[in-house]
Amino acid sequence: MPQLKSAKRRVKIGLRNETRNRAQRSALRTSLKRVAQEKTAEPEAAVRKQQSILDRAVKAGLIHRNKAARLKSRFR
Repeated sequence: MPQLKSAKRRVKIGLRNETRNRAQRSALRTSLKRVAQEKTAEPEAAVRKQQSILDRAVKAGLIHRNKAARLKSRFR
């Protein structure tokens, strides 16, 4: 257990960030799965939507830009 006051605060902050990141990553995965299901009806619109979702995730720092590029190329 942390002894210093600043270390105790950092533990709290870490837990808060972990919770937020987990929720955002889960929402990202869910939205990508939904877009993949839409791909059968409108493939081009689904690709654009998926790229937009991934670009926003990269901008927010949820995933690395190379991972987003890899997922985009697999989706086509």
